[in-house]
Amino acid sequence: MSEQSVPLRAWLILGTALLAVSSAGAVFEMMEGPGPLLKAGWRLQATALVLLPGFMIQWKSADEEMKKQYKSSKVMWILLGSGLCLMIHFGSWVWSLDETTLTHSLLFVTAHPLVIIVGLWLLGRPASRNEAIGAIVGFTGAAIAIMGAGSETGASVVGDLLAFLGAVSVVGYLAAGRVLRSWMPLFLYAFPVTAIAAIGLAIASVLIEGAPIGMVSEGVLGWAMLAWIPYVAYLALGPGLLGHTGINGVLRWIPPLVVSVTLVMEPLIGSIMGWALGLDSIPGIWTWIGGPLMILGTLIVTMELSKGDEEE
Repeated sequence: MSEQSVPLRAWLILGTALLAVSSAGAVFEMMEGPGPLLKAGWRLQATALVLLPGFMIQWKSADEEMKKQYKSSKVMWILLGSGLCLMIHFGSWVWSLDETTLTHSLLFVTAHPLVIIVGLWLLGRPASRNEAIGAIVGFTGAAIAIMGAGSETGASVVGDLLAFLGAVSVVGYLAAGRVLRSWMPLFLYAFPVTAIAAIGLAIASVLIEGAPIGMVSEGVLGWAMLAWIPYVAYLALGPGLLGHTGINGVLRWIPPLVVSVTLVMEPLIGSIMGWALGLDSIPGIWTWIGGPLMILGTLIVTMELSKGDEEE
């Protein structure tokens, strides 16, 4: 695929999708009052509703063989596992926004390529030279950034670790998608996984945060209240649908490597949005040193992993 063959609209879609997914952290921080698990659950409830029509259309058009395979116990367990991973990812990430700065949260939650390298090493798959360099650079940057957690306003080790838990858990979600999306249409995968995660977060918000059940301001269905629906609707339609659907859509024209490398810029763009909106303070010296190293390490690893995928 040559760069000349990529239409201008594809780059515009990719740029819009990047801005959309990068804005999610800032929007969550603007929603003051509800607990983090409740806010994460609201986002996924709304996203599941957006995905439902696509699921119904694709299920109706699926042939009997696909439906039989879809309803097998193996597939059901994978969908359940993926949903639980997505639940942990969103829950821990949104929780981290309450415990650390937006910049730290975005840096650590988007470090999942580094987690993949460690996982492959634990499974006995040796890392290439560039993968190893990227992992070392990335984790060195993470260690330096954490050193600033005690001195930077709003940053904390607990919050950084919660965000990193989000990076670890999303690997399970991505792995499940890699297995099922080879034959399963997009909405048949995305809707049940999102719904499972939404239900899990609703239960967690009731048990852990004491959220009331029902359509009250800070209840399980409170996102449908006038005070919250603009935020949640944006999260579902912006980062949720326009962002992730746009990213999947441009793969028709733009190589996965280019898309993956572009998405590495999410922490930087999201942080700038937070600073511009007055939601976050300018980072301290440790983050200015460690953050770029984390992005660089993630970029190196992402490029290597993407090259490996293209060679398969």
